[in-house]
Amino acid sequence: MRFTPQFLDELRARLPVSEVVGKRVKLKRAGKEWKGLSPFHQEKTPSFTVNDQKGFYHDFSSNKHGDIISFVMETEGVGFPEAVERLASMAGMQLPAVTPDAARHEQRRKTLYDVMDLAAKFFADTLASRNGAKARGYLGDRAISPATQLQFRLGYAPGERFALKEHLGSLGIPVADMVEAGLLIAGDDIPVPYDRFRDRVMFPITDVRNRVIAFGGRALEKDVPAKYLNSPETPLFHKGDNLYNLATARQAAHDGAPLIAVEGYVDVIAMVSVGFTGSVAPLGTALTENQLALLWKMADEPILCFDGDGAGQRAAFRAADLALPHLKPGKSLRVALLPEGQDPDDLARSGGRGAIEEVIAQAKPLAEIVWSREIEGGSFATPERRAALEARINELTNGIRDEVVRRYYKQDFSERLRNAFAPQGGYQGGARGGGFRGPNQSGFAGESGRRFQQRPPFAPGGAGRNDARGGLSTGPRTINRSPYQVASPQLAGSSIMRGQRSSISKREALILQSLLNHPWLLHDHLEEVTALELAHPEAHKLRAGIVTAFANYGPTNDLETERTRIRTWLTANGYDEQIQRVERALTTKSVWGAQAGAAAEDVLSTWHQLVVLHRQSHSLLRELKDAEQALGQDSSESNEAWLRDVKARLADVDGLDALIEGFGESSGRFQRSV
Repeated sequence: MRFTPQFLDELRARLPVSEVVGKRVKLKRAGKEWKGLSPFHQEKTPSFTVNDQKGFYHDFSSNKHGDIISFVMETEGVGFPEAVERLASMAGMQLPAVTPDAARHEQRRKTLYDVMDLAAKFFADTLASRNGAKARGYLGDRAISPATQLQFRLGYAPGERFALKEHLGSLGIPVADMVEAGLLIAGDDIPVPYDRFRDRVMFPITDVRNRVIAFGGRALEKDVPAKYLNSPETPLFHKGDNLYNLATARQAAHDGAPLIAVEGYVDVIAMVSVGFTGSVAPLGTALTENQLALLWKMADEPILCFDGDGAGQRAAFRAADLALPHLKPGKSLRVALLPEGQDPDDLARSGGRGAIEEVIAQAKPLAEIVWSREIEGGSFATPERRAALEARINELTNGIRDEVVRRYYKQDFSERLRNAFAPQGGYQGGARGGGFRGPNQSGFAGESGRRFQQRPPFAPGGAGRNDARGGLSTGPRTINRSPYQVASPQLAGSSIMRGQRSSISKREALILQSLLNHPWLLHDHLEEVTALELAHPEAHKLRAGIVTAFANYGPTNDLETERTRIRTWLTANGYDEQIQRVERALTTKSVWGAQAGAAAEDVLSTWHQLVVLHRQSHSLLRELKDAEQALGQDSSESNEAWLRDVKARLADVDGLDALIEGFGESSGRFQRSV
């Protein structure tokens, strides 16, 4: 909607500045002007003045100056059109329509807003009724209190095919309006339109003015194809242009709260429940350019907080690639990852606000995320590989459109490259060279061109002492020292990393038992070990401790001595609790290859099967998440078939665990061990 100069002049004439400002600032008459304390800065002596005759305000403490429209924009954090509309409502003025078509479209949208509001009320009333007991139980299990349910207008869609349709019909709402609003499923091959949302907990999605424009529905039954189902695209709703909890978060960010983007509806609710009111989430998609632009309108450096797993890291890297071209002076992102296997809902319930604050405090700047992604797990022992790294960095920075930001990124990465490849104590060359320094002093190129595993940028690490820059320092590097170093961020030792889940999975426990009993596997499989995705935080921690112990002692020819030394080191450094968790997770000793007395060929066969199944399982779980999201956005037969296929393959992988458990029996080793 466009506003003519005549309309804006009339608006200013109808509303004295003192009337608009007086709703936020306590004013006192001072001659022909009004005075009060600045709404923009804390002060004790009034320096804020309002002049109705001239139609402006002036704040001497911040030097801000403007009319009623700029005042509403500054104090309420809204754009120009919305500020004008709010003031027009206050003044009782009818908003002009540019064309007759625009007026008709605007009236149509108002009708759909009314339909969506009635639907939200129906879902909320159903949740509060006897029919909503199952949904209330689910919300209670997620620690979402009745007060929070009311705050977010949560509801329940009954399981009947026509419950909402009949209710809205009884209120005189035409079926065509319900279909256009995305509440019913209709089509040429569907003789009778029926409710889109059935037997689901309902999350109303609102626009920037807090009007309901869509819904997200969470299934209560496990065998439903789509766990989450969102409204389709409608005249009101474009999922890539909006964010969950947008209106509340915008005001909170304007009032100084951090703006934090998480992955889902329940995560937002959990974050708000522990005090992070500036929390939002994308609507069933990865972060889009339009959503990024929305975030930057609300805050200069929003924080992206992703789940602590491989998918979360990939989401962080995708967001970095999305943001780089659009960076402006002062506009960037920070990225935080939760402990592995945790999401904001888990962490908020187990650790409260303090646990979330600790994660947010560890948020990394965008430049560090990009750098970590490019050098993670890399081998840069030759000039050609280092040149390839520099070429990739240049390609990324050249994509930044703003000239000033691009220049500073080039300077930053040039310095990182120099520091990473600067010889430590002087380059000595040959097979006994001292290697190169990596970020936080963790080497990633070394003797004989051996590859160094740079840990993922947020992954919890093992024991060691932190240097001043937050990296793990293992003392001066010498040619006698093992080349394997493990970089661990500060999250590794934090309270949020301990005891988040009740038990380690059997497969992860077997992997760790194999390493504890056969640390010689690390001689040839170190990179494979460090790259494995472990879901349990304690498993992640023990794996890091084993690798660190191995790095401290280095490979030896006496395998039993090596095993004893590593066990002793783990006990001395406080890993007994994690080892006991592994032992508790293994209720059977039939997996011969993971036990201490197994022959090398059995150990290797068991290890290879464990790793293959573990990788397949994680890959399928990621595909399962993608399939569920796809079905939630488009409930087509092909997406349903995809989801069924993924679930079937997951069941097959789980069934193959029996092959590992039985290995060794056919050779008689298991019976002899007994």
